[in-house]
Amino acid sequence: MDFTLLMKAALMGVVEGLTEFLPISSTGHLILAGALLGFNDDKAKVFDIAIQTGAIGAVILVYWQKICTTVRALPTDSQARQFALNVLIAFVPAVLLGLLFGKAIKAHLFTPLVVASTFIVGGLVILWAERRQAQLPGAVRIQEVDEMSWKDALKVGLVQCLAMVPGTSRSGATIIGGMLMGLSRKAATDFSFYLAIPTLIGAGAYSLFKERALLSWADVPMFGVGLLASFVSAWLCVRWLLRFIATHSFTGFAWYRIVFGVVVLATAWSGWIPWTA
Repeated sequence: MDFTLLMKAALMGVVEGLTEFLPISSTGHLILAGALLGFNDDKAKVFDIAIQTGAIGAVILVYWQKICTTVRALPTDSQARQFALNVLIAFVPAVLLGLLFGKAIKAHLFTPLVVASTFIVGGLVILWAERRQAQLPGAVRIQEVDEMSWKDALKVGLVQCLAMVPGTSRSGATIIGGMLMGLSRKAATDFSFYLAIPTLIGAGAYSLFKERALLSWADVPMFGVGLLASFVSAWLCVRWLLRFIATHSFTGFAWYRIVFGVVVLATAWSGWIPWTA
């Protein structure tokens, strides 16, 4: 058993768990961390996607009561059926575009410099969205996820597709996109988390199946450590974020994205850190 490899897997798992549900891009951070750790071959790319399942386990645990209540009410409650339908509708666009363009995007855009650039652009968009919601009294028309229509869900699902570009952030795209479409900060965050469940489980399962020839039973400890680290760190992060958004905006995350992106571009330009694809 390679202890160094397991340590890298644990670090990558922590990075995934801490960044998956914040609007700062888990994929972008994993690409940058992988470049620094030398953990960025084809198997590592499968690992990065697979350990998202650990983070999703944390979301399921946090929202377990709502999930169980919705499932039990599906046969009799129209609101529960509408909620489940909304999640399904929002999920479909990413599936279709992922199957069509996922391979090309991974081949050409999964680089540290692309990530740094989208970090900065995404940060500016967050600043604009927060200012817009603060300045327009009628900007918020949906306070809770149960008030969403199928059209609202479809719009959020389409915005989620932007996260196929690494560094954009799936959570950032869905939360900020939802806010721009009239969702409250809480409703946008909750729906982003619910939408993450089928999206990330599906992506992880598909990646493992598609790249199964790269894997062997010897990889089980590495994946197990990554999944566990991702689960624990994501559970802590989600619980913190739900408390945080009750009294704070996402402006701090926007400035983090901008500063981090500038640092990556500056170190790449100066040659101080030899970022690799």
